Amino acid sequence: MNIAQLLQTCLRSIFRNRMRSLLTSLGVIIGVGSVIIMVAIGEGSQRAIESRITSMGTNLLQIIPRRQMNRSGQNVQMRFNSFTKKDIQSLRDESIFASAISGVVNSNANVIGNAGNAQVSVMGVEPDFIVARNYNINAGLFFDDDDLRNRSMTAVLGRTTAKNLFGDAESAVSQRIRIGTNYLTVIGLLESKGAGFGGSDQDDIIMVPLDTAMTRLNNTQNINMIVISVISKDYMDAAQKEAKSILCESRRITNEENADFDIMNQADMIDMASATSKTLTTLLAAIAGVSLLVGGIGIMNIMLVSVTERTREIGIRMAIGGRKRDILFQFLTESVILSLMGGLLGIGMAFLVCRILTAMGIPTAINPLIVAISAVFAALVGVIFGYYPALKAARLYPIDALRYE
Repeated sequence: MNIAQLLQTCLRSIFRNRMRSLLTSLGVIIGVGSVIIMVAIGEGSQRAIESRITSMGTNLLQIIPRRQMNRSGQNVQMRFNSFTKKDIQSLRDESIFASAISGVVNSNANVIGNAGNAQVSVMGVEPDFIVARNYNINAGLFFDDDDLRNRSMTAVLGRTTAKNLFGDAESAVSQRIRIGTNYLTVIGLLESKGAGFGGSDQDDIIMVPLDTAMTRLNNTQNINMIVISVISKDYMDAAQKEAKSILCESRRITNEENADFDIMNQADMIDMASATSKTLTTLLAAIAGVSLLVGGIGIMNIMLVSVTERTREIGIRMAIGGRKRDILFQFLTESVILSLMGGLLGIGMAFLVCRILTAMGIPTAINPLIVAISAVFAALVGVIFGYYPALKAARLYPIDALRYE
């Protein structure tokens, strides 16, 4: 029996019982579809997390004071050794890997505009901050070094904040806002960035010059954070070591092991998030893959039933010269075709479900390699679980098969 005859015979047998063939393939359909969908959701989530982390800034290092515990008798106090402008200047003077450096003073305040008020995160920053954190100006301008030196009462708003305070974000520029007893003029509007890592709204923000925040709004000399944009992602580790060394020297810490600050490396954050996402994706795919095993058992069961139903047919084929090899290949091919049909239908189902999920706002990313592996695995399921029924059919004795009722 040549290949064309073999395929024709197998397809005729499969389509003779369409509904049974579909139900036989159902386990493979669900298994292949589930694996592709789970991996697509995992990879989509991973890309979304990486995108959100990257949106926080380009090749970013964030340096924050370390929480320290002081014991005084029975009292335990937590304190932070905040940064000073001297620390920031040391980094600017000595760092060779930094392309942008800014101190940050964070606070929350009730801010009043002409159309409402809102509790907003107010950040005192330097001009380099928008470079380090990858912000763009949508309208107006950002404050410069002169505004910093003069402690100017100017502010730049995120779009969410501008809309909350003025009703229409576009009309915010040149308007005035009030923070406590201080009035500030809005000179710029930030381009929208959406949700950041952790789901926080990066557009619900107000930026003011660092010195203005320190002296006029918060009355403090302490700086909560330093952000550094590294010239290239290839130098992230070197820049981290360099920043630690410079700050330890500036803060008179002789042993870097005793540093009173922590440096968060953006690349490490991405790697950690990716590793977590990959682990969950692998676990979900493995669970979904169990249904492939169930589908394979279903194919074996139906093929055994098919061998029993077609015993006389097998006997006739053998009686007129059919070889055991031909019978083996026929039933094995039927099993593989059933499994492959299930695999292809499962792939189609996965693409459809992923498109629906994407339309619903759930990120998905179908990996062509996983699709190809799923199709191959579906064919292997047909071979592995179809071999025993095919072997059983091939081993039938013609006389016994012809006499079977």
